[in-house]
Amino acid sequence: MGKKILVSGHVNIETNVGVEGFPIDYCPINYLFDKISISLGGVGYNVSMGLRALGDEVSVISIVGKDDLADFVLDNLKKHGVDTSNIRPWLRKTCCSTILFDQEGRRKIYCDLRNIQEMVIPYEDVKPLAASCDALVIANVNFNDQLIHNARELGKPIFSDVQVLSDIHDPFNKRFMEYSDVLFLSNEYIKGREEDFVRSLHEEYHNKLIVVGCGKDGALMYDGREFKFAEAMAERPVVNTVGAGDALFSCFVHSYLEGRDPYDCLKRAVTFASWKIGESGGGKGFISAEGLEELMLKH
Repeated sequence: MGKKILVSGHVNIETNVGVEGFPIDYCPINYLFDKISISLGGVGYNVSMGLRALGDEVSVISIVGKDDLADFVLDNLKKHGVDTSNIRPWLRKTCCSTILFDQEGRRKIYCDLRNIQEMVIPYEDVKPLAASCDALVIANVNFNDQLIHNARELGKPIFSDVQVLSDIHDPFNKRFMEYSDVLFLSNEYIKGREEDFVRSLHEEYHNKLIVVGCGKDGALMYDGREFKFAEAMAERPVVNTVGAGDALFSCFVHSYLEGRDPYDCLKRAVTFASWKIGESGGGKGFISAEGLEELMLKH
C-alpha cells in the first residue's frame, strides 16, 4: 500500500524538441517529424508522476496562471488521480519550459517561471493538508518559504532537492538545506569534489541523508558516516534525460517511506531513473512498482 505524500513544487507546460546536436547552427526553419511533444513538466509534476507510478497517493501544492493553459494543467493532473484542490491560479500566465535534446541525451532547458518567485503560499492554508500526509516533498521554490520554515512541527519526514548547487551557504537554498531530513542535489557544479562538498554540507546542516545525482555515472549517498555509490544502469536506450533527477528523487522517496535500507533505496532509484530516460518528457516514462521489482530481480 502506497503512502500519502504532499508534493509542493511548480508545474509548467513543457515542450520537448529533438535536435541533431549541439551547438545548433542558425537556420530559419527546420522541419521535424515526431520530434516535438507538448506535455506537463516541472519538479512538482515530475515527482508526482513518479510517485503515482509507484503506487503512492499524491496531493500537489502549486501555482498556475489565470489562463487557458491552467485548465490543461488541472485536467491532466486530475486524469492521473492527483488531488488539485491546492493549486492556486495566482500567476499572470502559467509557467512554460522548452527543452532541446539531442540523440546522445544532452539537453538545453529554457524555463520561464513568470512571476512565480514573487509568490508565497501561507503556511496556515496548507498546514491541514500537510498534517494529513505521511511525508512532505518540498521543492526549492519561493512559494514554499513558509512551508519549509514551519513543516518540522508536523513531525513528518521532509525531502527536498536543491538541484544544482556550488555553495553550501547559498542564500536562496539555505532554508531547504537546513530543514530537510533527506537532501538531494546534482553534481553539475561540484564535479570532482563531490565528497568534500557533501561532507561540508552535512557538517553545516546535519541532514539524515544527502544524495548527489551524478547523471550517467549514477548517484552518491552520504549518511554522516560513510559514502555509498550506485552505478547507473542501461535499462533501455537513452532518448531524453530531462526529468532524470526528479525520477531518481521520487523513487528514493517512495522506497525510503517503505522502510527500506537507504542503500537499497539508492539502487532502486538509479534503476528507476535509468528506465525513465528511455522516453521524452520530464513527467513521462516511469515504470510501475511491479516493473521495478522485475528489473531489480534481473540485476
